[in-house]
Amino acid sequence: MNPLKYLSGYPPELLAQVQRLVDDGRLHAHLAKRYPDGHEVRSDKALYDYVLARKNEFLRNAEPLAKVLYDNKLHVVQQALGTHTTAVRVQGQKLKTKREIRVASLFKQAPEPFLRMIVVHELAHLRHREHDKKFYSLCESMEPDYHQLEFDARLWLLAQELPPPAAQPSAAE
Repeated sequence: MNPLKYLSGYPPELLAQVQRLVDDGRLHAHLAKRYPDGHEVRSDKALYDYVLARKNEFLRNAEPLAKVLYDNKLHVVQQALGTHTTAVRVQGQKLKTKREIRVASLFKQAPEPFLRMIVVHELAHLRHREHDKKFYSLCESMEPDYHQLEFDARLWLLAQELPPPAAQPSAAE
């Protein structure tokens, strides 16, 4: 198994820095210092409201979303952190389209910026299906720190698979 599997494609120098953080047991502390706060978006209803607020801020004219929810199977089954799907149904003489966003349930415990990054990513798929230059440009317009958040979210995913850091002895011990 590749210990840095979430970071494939990054430069070797950067991977070496991450590996040092992992080897020294400092990855958890590094992320906790950068992203100390969680979020309160725990239910599907709260997630729907959260996504809708972002959509209304940046993509008002995009097609409406029929469903937004946390999905327990995403990370395990599809190796995806979020999905955007479109279902087309025939109703009489018309085609009805329903758009749906699912976010991996593990993001209930993630820092809010990582949830925001996943939501921005999935919302960008309302306009651009492929991960091309236009897609990432839209992601950056909705979240200026998109690429840094994506990298840090990958670090967070890696940290979730590592054993928790050993408790530091207190000064009284």
